[in-house]
Amino acid sequence: MRPLGSRKISFGACRCAAGGVTRKIAACVTLAVALGAIGCDGSNTAAPGTTTADGSSARPQGDVLPAAAPLTSATPEGGTAPSVGASAAASAATTASPSELGRTLPWDDKQKAGPPPAGWGERTQWDGTFEAQNALLFEELAYFHGLDETALARIKEIFAVGKHLGQGNPKAARHPASPAACEQTLKDAEVDHDDREAAAACGARYMARLYDPEKGETASVAKICIDKFEFPNIPCRYPVTWVQANEAAEICHAVGKRLCDAHEWEGACEGRLTPADYEWERYAKMPEEDARKARRGRHNLEAGKQPRLAYGEKYEAGRCATGSRKSRDCGVGWKNCGTNTYPAGMFPRCSNALGAFDRHGHAAEHMNLPERPDELASLPLAQRKYGHTEMKGSWFIFDDFHAHEDHCRWRAPYWHGTRVMSKGSHGNYHLGFRCCKDVE
Repeated sequence: MRPLGSRKISFGACRCAAGGVTRKIAACVTLAVALGAIGCDGSNTAAPGTTTADGSSARPQGDVLPAAAPLTSATPEGGTAPSVGASAAASAATTASPSELGRTLPWDDKQKAGPPPAGWGERTQWDGTFEAQNALLFEELAYFHGLDETALARIKEIFAVGKHLGQGNPKAARHPASPAACEQTLKDAEVDHDDREAAAACGARYMARLYDPEKGETASVAKICIDKFEFPNIPCRYPVTWVQANEAAEICHAVGKRLCDAHEWEGACEGRLTPADYEWERYAKMPEEDARKARRGRHNLEAGKQPRLAYGEKYEAGRCATGSRKSRDCGVGWKNCGTNTYPAGMFPRCSNALGAFDRHGHAAEHMNLPERPDELASLPLAQRKYGHTEMKGSWFIFDDFHAHEDHCRWRAPYWHGTRVMSKGSHGNYHLGFRCCKDVE
């Protein structure tokens, strides 16, 4: 079986492809229902997460990023976009065509050199220090993504400024499943999240290509790619949280990517990339705050007429990484609020034909909400200045506490709102991010 717009994969016995996930035909039935697959013969078959400041980690406006990576392209309200001279070009990825699949990709040499770093294994709670937890994360970024020393150094600088930036407070977090359990689950189901064709086309590993299969488009026309998982974008690793929007933008830039515009994230979630729908001119003469509310309200009214989740029209408990629990003593802040997430990609049915996973559950995600045409994240780097924060997606407790709407195109109220590049932007224990990348 295969999803619309995806290539057919054959390994002797018939297999199905689902946005870069391959499984034996015997195990495909439920996945095919979720992903709108077609038969092997080509025939068709059928924010924050709350409204409070819970867990806020916004740093003082006086905090600055290290001088080694100066920011330029000033924006209103003190926001700035990553400079052209920062370390993005030093990251590993270079765009390539699918015809170049036989060539060495940037992470191949790292993986040929030896096994992955000794990591979490069977543990669901980190028993070392927070600093050691982040040190392992940096090793895994180098190993799985082939990042060079320049890119890694920049990421470490950003993490050093973000006091709590990482995979959660190790003293508070109790994860419901270990990385080893995730790896075994995917092995038993014969799920492979690695897709060299997409990686070569996107110029980076573990990315999904965005296009609109409902218009007959295929992956070959995609001009934008999105991380399959939340950063660090590695299967069976926990997402990074306690990240502010400006830090997320800087990290994406350090690895040669950028934050996603809201409509790109929504398209990846829904399974079809549609044109930008921000209606800037309609509200251009209104006061900024009124225009923001009106624009968001109109968007949600239209999107709510036919809401879609990544896998269909109705919420299904247990289908995504939404079955965890909030820490018992979690009120506000770092000390008692555990980032109790599942490992990334452990729920392959939480996806669609485009192949971006975990849009529901895990952590809510930062993205860019442009309020003028010149605030699009997809503008060339020299022109990029980002707009305002948008926090999208549910988080790990939603099976028990459905805090807000969770369909793909719902836009949250202006919770903890700032410009993306504000040094006072919001972060908490259930808020992460993923990156987008333009295909050259």
